[in-house]
Amino acid sequence: MQDLTIELNCACMPDIDLIKIHFSPQGLWVLNIVLAIIMFGIALELRREDFTALIQNRKSAIAGLLAHFLLLPLVTFLLTLLLHPIPSVALGMILVGCCPGGNMSNMFTHFAKGNTALAVALTSVSHLLAIVIMPLNFALYGSLNPATSALLHTIHLSIADVFGTVFLIVVLPLVCGMLISRYQPVLAIRLNKWMKTFSLVAFTLFIIAAFSGNANAFVQSAPVILPLVFVHNACALGFGYSFAKALRLPFNDIKTITFETGVQNSGLGLVLIFTFFNGMGGMALVAASWGVWHLVTGGLLSWLWGKKETQQPA
Repeated sequence: MQDLTIELNCACMPDIDLIKIHFSPQGLWVLNIVLAIIMFGIALELRREDFTALIQNRKSAIAGLLAHFLLLPLVTFLLTLLLHPIPSVALGMILVGCCPGGNMSNMFTHFAKGNTALAVALTSVSHLLAIVIMPLNFALYGSLNPATSALLHTIHLSIADVFGTVFLIVVLPLVCGMLISRYQPVLAIRLNKWMKTFSLVAFTLFIIAAFSGNANAFVQSAPVILPLVFVHNACALGFGYSFAKALRLPFNDIKTITFETGVQNSGLGLVLIFTFFNGMGGMALVAASWGVWHLVTGGLLSWLWGKKETQQPA
Protein backbone atom coordinates (compact mmCIF):
# COMPACT_ATOMS: atom_id res chain seq x y z
CA MET A 1 0.00 0.00 0.00
CA GLN A 2 2.91 2.35 0.76
CA ASP A 3 3.98 2.68 -2.86
CA LEU A 4 0.59 3.82 -4.11
CA THR A 5 1.27 7.15 -5.85
CA ILE A 6 -0.50 9.55 -8.14
CA GLU A 7 1.20 11.72 -10.73
CA LEU A 8 -0.57 14.95 -11.67
CA ASN A 9 0.42 17.39 -14.36
CA CYS A 10 -1.51 20.35 -12.94
CA ALA A 11 -2.08 21.59 -9.42
CA CYS A 12 -5.51 23.12 -10.00
CA MET A 13 -7.28 20.67 -12.29
CA PRO A 14 -5.45 17.47 -13.27
CA ASP A 15 -5.41 16.00 -16.72
CA ILE A 16 -7.22 12.86 -15.64
CA ASP A 17 -5.85 10.90 -18.57
CA LEU A 18 -2.35 11.42 -17.14
CA ILE A 19 -3.18 10.32 -13.60
CA LYS A 20 -1.45 7.05 -12.78
CA ILE A 21 -2.51 5.05 -9.75
CA HIS A 22 0.12 2.45 -8.92
CA PHE A 23 -0.39 -0.49 -6.60
CA SER A 24 2.35 -2.70 -5.29
CA PRO A 25 2.02 -6.34 -6.39
CA GLN A 26 1.09 -7.16 -2.81
CA GLY A 27 -1.71 -4.60 -2.84
CA LEU A 28 -3.12 -5.99 -6.06
CA TRP A 29 -3.01 -9.50 -4.64
CA VAL A 30 -4.96 -8.31 -1.60
CA LEU A 31 -7.65 -6.83 -3.85
CA ASN A 32 -7.84 -10.04 -5.87
CA ILE A 33 -8.17 -12.16 -2.72
CA VAL A 34 -10.82 -9.91 -1.19
CA LEU A 35 -12.89 -10.01 -4.37
CA ALA A 36 -12.54 -13.79 -4.62
CA ILE A 37 -13.73 -14.11 -1.00
CA ILE A 38 -16.78 -11.98 -1.81
CA MET A 39 -17.60 -14.27 -4.74
CA PHE A 40 -17.09 -17.31 -2.55
CA GLY A 41 -19.49 -15.86 0.02
CA ILE A 42 -22.15 -15.34 -2.64
CA ALA A 43 -21.84 -18.97 -3.75
CA LEU A 44 -22.28 -20.29 -0.20
CA GLU A 45 -25.89 -19.06 -0.30
CA LEU A 46 -26.72 -20.76 -3.56
CA ARG A 47 -29.12 -23.67 -3.58
CA ARG A 48 -30.45 -25.79 -6.39
CA GLU A 49 -33.81 -24.12 -5.78
CA ASP A 50 -32.32 -20.75 -6.79
CA PHE A 51 -31.71 -21.97 -10.32
CA THR A 52 -35.04 -23.78 -10.35
CA ALA A 53 -36.62 -20.42 -9.55
CA LEU A 54 -35.04 -18.98 -12.69
CA ILE A 55 -36.59 -21.72 -14.81
CA GLN A 56 -39.97 -21.24 -13.19
CA ASN A 57 -39.75 -17.48 -13.57
CA ARG A 58 -38.28 -17.44 -17.06
CA LYS A 59 -39.70 -14.12 -18.20
CA SER A 60 -38.25 -12.14 -15.30
CA ALA A 61 -34.97 -14.06 -15.42
CA ILE A 62 -34.46 -13.40 -19.13
CA ALA A 63 -35.48 -9.76 -18.65
CA GLY A 64 -32.93 -9.35 -15.86
CA LEU A 65 -30.10 -10.86 -17.86
CA LEU A 66 -30.99 -8.82 -20.97
CA ALA A 67 -31.17 -5.62 -18.93
CA HIS A 68 -27.77 -6.32 -17.45
CA PHE A 69 -25.77 -7.66 -20.37
CA LEU A 70 -27.52 -5.99 -23.32
CA LEU A 71 -29.33 -2.84 -22.18
CA LEU A 72 -26.82 -1.41 -19.68
CA PRO A 73 -23.68 -1.74 -21.86
CA LEU A 74 -25.57 -0.20 -24.79
CA VAL A 75 -26.91 2.68 -22.68
CA THR A 76 -23.43 3.25 -21.28
CA PHE A 77 -21.90 3.36 -24.75
CA LEU A 78 -24.52 5.87 -25.90
CA LEU A 79 -23.84 8.00 -22.81
CA THR A 80 -20.14 8.16 -23.67
CA LEU A 81 -21.06 9.37 -27.16
CA LEU A 82 -23.57 11.91 -25.82
CA LEU A 83 -21.56 13.32 -22.90
CA HIS A 84 -18.11 13.17 -24.57
CA PRO A 85 -16.04 12.37 -21.46
CA ILE A 86 -12.27 12.16 -21.91
CA PRO A 87 -11.09 8.76 -23.22
CA SER A 88 -9.97 7.15 -19.95
CA VAL A 89 -13.18 8.19 -18.16
CA ALA A 90 -15.32 6.93 -21.07
CA LEU A 91 -13.46 3.61 -21.01
CA GLY A 92 -14.01 3.39 -17.24
CA MET A 93 -17.73 3.96 -17.72
CA ILE A 94 -17.89 1.25 -20.39
CA LEU A 95 -15.99 -1.20 -18.17
CA VAL A 96 -18.29 -0.58 -15.19
CA GLY A 97 -21.33 -0.96 -17.45
CA CYS A 98 -20.06 -4.36 -18.60
CA CYS A 99 -19.34 -5.72 -15.10
CA PRO A 100 -21.67 -8.33 -13.57
CA GLY A 101 -24.09 -7.35 -10.82
CA GLY A 102 -22.76 -6.50 -7.38
CA ASN A 103 -23.60 -8.77 -4.47
CA MET A 104 -25.04 -5.80 -2.54
CA SER A 105 -27.98 -5.91 -4.97
CA ASN A 106 -29.22 -8.99 -3.13
CA MET A 107 -29.28 -7.18 0.19
CA PHE A 108 -30.98 -4.12 -1.33
CA THR A 109 -33.61 -6.36 -2.93
CA HIS A 110 -34.25 -8.05 0.41
CA PHE A 111 -34.67 -4.73 2.23
CA ALA A 112 -36.94 -3.44 -0.54
CA LYS A 113 -39.10 -6.57 -0.20
CA GLY A 114 -38.39 -7.59 -3.77
CA ASN A 115 -37.86 -11.07 -5.17
CA THR A 116 -34.72 -12.04 -3.24
CA ALA A 117 -34.51 -15.55 -4.73
CA LEU A 118 -34.52 -14.04 -8.22
CA ALA A 119 -31.86 -11.52 -7.16
CA VAL A 120 -29.49 -14.20 -5.81
CA ALA A 121 -29.94 -16.33 -8.90
CA LEU A 122 -29.42 -13.41 -11.30
CA THR A 123 -26.30 -12.24 -9.46
CA SER A 124 -24.80 -15.72 -9.53
CA VAL A 125 -25.68 -16.47 -13.15
CA SER A 126 -24.45 -13.05 -14.28
CA HIS A 127 -21.06 -13.77 -12.73
CA LEU A 128 -20.87 -17.15 -14.42
CA LEU A 129 -21.82 -15.62 -17.76
CA ALA A 130 -19.46 -12.69 -17.22
CA ILE A 131 -16.42 -14.79 -18.10
CA VAL A 132 -17.58 -14.71 -21.73
CA ILE A 133 -20.00 -11.79 -22.10
CA MET A 134 -18.12 -9.15 -20.10
CA PRO A 135 -14.88 -9.17 -22.16
CA LEU A 136 -16.87 -9.33 -25.41
CA ASN A 137 -19.07 -6.38 -24.44
CA PHE A 138 -16.08 -4.36 -23.28
CA ALA A 139 -14.12 -5.05 -26.46
CA LEU A 140 -17.18 -4.29 -28.65
CA TYR A 141 -18.25 -0.97 -27.11
CA GLY A 142 -14.71 0.12 -26.34
CA SER A 143 -13.86 -0.30 -30.02
CA LEU A 144 -17.03 1.40 -31.30
CA ASN A 145 -16.25 4.65 -29.49
CA PRO A 146 -13.49 6.37 -31.54
CA ALA A 147 -11.84 7.92 -28.48
CA THR A 148 -11.71 4.73 -26.41
CA SER A 149 -10.84 2.63 -29.47
CA ALA A 150 -7.58 4.54 -29.86
CA LEU A 151 -6.85 3.98 -26.18
CA LEU A 152 -7.47 0.24 -26.45
CA HIS A 153 -5.14 -0.02 -29.44
CA THR A 154 -2.45 1.85 -27.52
CA ILE A 155 -2.73 -0.52 -24.54
CA HIS A 156 -3.01 -3.72 -26.65
CA LEU A 157 -5.54 -5.36 -24.33
CA SER A 158 -5.63 -9.14 -24.56
CA ILE A 159 -9.19 -10.46 -24.32
CA ALA A 160 -7.81 -13.92 -23.47
CA ASP A 161 -6.04 -12.45 -20.43
CA VAL A 162 -9.29 -10.81 -19.32
CA PHE A 163 -11.05 -14.18 -19.66
CA GLY A 164 -8.43 -15.78 -17.43
CA THR A 165 -8.59 -13.08 -14.77
CA VAL A 166 -12.39 -13.16 -14.58
CA PHE A 167 -12.29 -16.95 -14.36
CA LEU A 168 -9.80 -17.01 -11.47
CA ILE A 169 -11.38 -14.20 -9.46
CA VAL A 170 -15.08 -14.80 -10.15
CA VAL A 171 -15.94 -18.19 -11.61
CA LEU A 172 -13.53 -20.38 -9.62
CA PRO A 173 -14.60 -19.03 -6.18
CA LEU A 174 -18.25 -19.33 -7.22
CA VAL A 175 -17.83 -22.97 -8.23
CA CYS A 176 -15.94 -23.79 -4.99
CA GLY A 177 -18.61 -22.12 -2.89
CA MET A 178 -21.41 -23.92 -4.72
CA LEU A 179 -19.69 -27.28 -4.20
CA ILE A 180 -19.35 -26.65 -0.46
CA SER A 181 -22.96 -25.51 -0.31
CA ARG A 182 -24.05 -28.68 -2.10
CA TYR A 183 -21.95 -31.30 -0.31
CA GLN A 184 -21.15 -29.62 3.04
CA PRO A 185 -24.29 -27.60 3.87
CA VAL A 186 -23.51 -27.38 7.61
CA LEU A 187 -20.07 -25.92 6.89
CA ALA A 188 -21.58 -23.53 4.35
CA ILE A 189 -24.04 -22.22 6.95
CA ARG A 190 -21.25 -21.69 9.49
CA LEU A 191 -19.04 -19.88 7.00
CA ASN A 192 -21.89 -17.76 5.70
CA LYS A 193 -22.62 -16.34 9.16
CA TRP A 194 -19.56 -14.13 9.04
CA MET A 195 -18.63 -14.15 5.35
CA LYS A 196 -20.87 -11.25 4.28
CA THR A 197 -19.67 -8.96 7.05
CA PHE A 198 -16.03 -9.92 6.53
CA SER A 199 -16.22 -9.39 2.76
CA LEU A 200 -17.90 -5.99 2.99
CA VAL A 201 -15.61 -4.73 5.76
CA ALA A 202 -12.45 -6.05 4.05
CA PHE A 203 -13.31 -4.47 0.71
CA THR A 204 -14.27 -1.16 2.36
CA LEU A 205 -11.04 -1.04 4.36
CA PHE A 206 -9.04 -1.83 1.25
CA ILE A 207 -10.61 1.04 -0.69
CA ILE A 208 -10.07 3.44 2.22
CA ALA A 209 -6.45 2.38 2.64
CA ALA A 210 -5.71 2.47 -1.07
CA PHE A 211 -7.14 5.94 -1.71
CA SER A 212 -6.68 7.68 1.65
CA GLY A 213 -3.39 9.17 0.49
CA ASN A 214 -4.95 10.56 -2.68
CA ALA A 215 -7.65 12.84 -1.35
CA ASN A 216 -6.36 15.74 -3.46
CA ALA A 217 -6.78 13.77 -6.66
CA PHE A 218 -10.36 12.85 -5.75
CA VAL A 219 -11.22 16.42 -4.82
CA GLN A 220 -9.63 17.86 -7.97
CA SER A 221 -11.26 15.32 -10.27
CA ALA A 222 -14.67 15.39 -8.54
CA PRO A 223 -16.16 18.08 -10.84
CA VAL A 224 -15.41 15.81 -13.81
CA ILE A 225 -15.97 12.34 -12.38
CA LEU A 226 -18.89 12.64 -9.96
CA PRO A 227 -21.51 14.15 -12.33
CA LEU A 228 -20.78 11.40 -14.86
CA VAL A 229 -21.07 8.68 -12.20
CA PHE A 230 -24.33 10.19 -10.93
CA VAL A 231 -25.85 10.31 -14.42
CA HIS A 232 -24.54 6.86 -15.34
CA ASN A 233 -25.90 5.21 -12.19
CA ALA A 234 -29.24 7.03 -12.49
CA CYS A 235 -29.58 5.79 -16.09
CA ALA A 236 -28.73 2.24 -15.03
CA LEU A 237 -31.39 2.22 -12.31
CA GLY A 238 -33.92 4.09 -14.43
CA PHE A 239 -33.56 1.99 -17.57
CA GLY A 240 -33.56 -1.24 -15.54
CA TYR A 241 -36.81 -0.19 -13.86
CA SER A 242 -38.41 1.05 -17.11
CA PHE A 243 -37.42 -2.06 -19.05
CA ALA A 244 -38.91 -4.40 -16.44
CA LYS A 245 -42.04 -2.27 -16.09
CA ALA A 246 -42.55 -2.15 -19.87
CA LEU A 247 -42.62 -5.96 -19.83
CA ARG A 248 -45.38 -5.80 -17.18
CA LEU A 249 -43.48 -7.92 -14.69
CA PRO A 250 -44.63 -8.27 -11.06
CA PHE A 251 -43.55 -5.27 -8.99
CA ASN A 252 -41.30 -7.39 -6.76
CA ASP A 253 -39.45 -8.57 -9.86
CA ILE A 254 -39.23 -5.00 -11.15
CA LYS A 255 -37.45 -4.02 -7.93
CA THR A 256 -35.03 -6.92 -8.33
CA ILE A 257 -34.15 -6.09 -11.94
CA THR A 258 -33.71 -2.43 -11.04
CA PHE A 259 -31.07 -3.28 -8.44
CA GLU A 260 -29.44 -5.93 -10.61
CA THR A 261 -29.01 -3.35 -13.38
CA GLY A 262 -27.92 -0.41 -11.21
CA VAL A 263 -25.60 -2.10 -8.69
CA GLN A 264 -22.40 -3.27 -10.39
CA ASN A 265 -19.41 -5.30 -9.24
CA SER A 266 -17.08 -2.31 -9.50
CA GLY A 267 -14.49 -4.21 -7.44
CA LEU A 268 -13.97 -6.52 -10.41
CA GLY A 269 -13.61 -3.44 -12.56
CA LEU A 270 -10.85 -2.13 -10.28
CA VAL A 271 -8.99 -5.42 -10.48
CA LEU A 272 -9.05 -5.30 -14.29
CA ILE A 273 -7.99 -1.64 -14.29
CA PHE A 274 -4.99 -2.26 -12.05
CA THR A 275 -4.08 -5.48 -13.86
CA PHE A 276 -4.41 -4.46 -17.51
CA PHE A 277 -4.48 -0.63 -17.55
CA ASN A 278 -1.70 0.17 -15.07
CA GLY A 279 -4.19 1.85 -12.74
CA MET A 280 -5.20 4.48 -15.30
CA GLY A 281 -6.56 7.38 -13.29
CA GLY A 282 -9.76 8.15 -15.19
CA MET A 283 -10.84 4.52 -15.22
CA ALA A 284 -9.93 3.90 -11.57
CA LEU A 285 -11.66 7.05 -10.34
CA VAL A 286 -14.87 6.10 -12.20
CA ALA A 287 -14.89 2.55 -10.79
CA ALA A 288 -14.06 3.65 -7.24
CA SER A 289 -16.63 6.47 -7.27
CA TRP A 290 -19.30 4.14 -8.68
CA GLY A 291 -18.51 1.60 -5.94
CA VAL A 292 -19.36 4.19 -3.30
CA TRP A 293 -22.25 5.94 -5.05
CA HIS A 294 -24.26 2.82 -5.93
CA LEU A 295 -24.33 1.98 -2.21
CA VAL A 296 -25.95 5.37 -1.57
CA THR A 297 -28.56 5.16 -4.33
CA GLY A 298 -29.24 1.45 -3.79
CA GLY A 299 -29.59 1.90 -0.04
CA LEU A 300 -31.90 4.90 -0.40
CA LEU A 301 -34.08 3.20 -3.00
CA SER A 302 -34.35 -0.01 -0.97
CA TRP A 303 -35.32 2.02 2.12
CA LEU A 304 -38.02 3.93 0.21
CA TRP A 305 -39.50 0.80 -1.38
CA GLY A 306 -39.28 -1.17 1.87
CA LYS A 307 -40.96 1.62 3.81
CA LYS A 308 -43.72 1.92 1.21
CA GLU A 309 -44.40 -1.84 1.31
CA THR A 310 -44.50 -1.81 5.11
CA GLN A 311 -47.05 0.99 5.16
CA GLN A 312 -49.39 -0.74 2.73
CA PRO A 313 -52.19 -2.80 4.32
CA ALA A 314 -51.94 -6.56 3.96
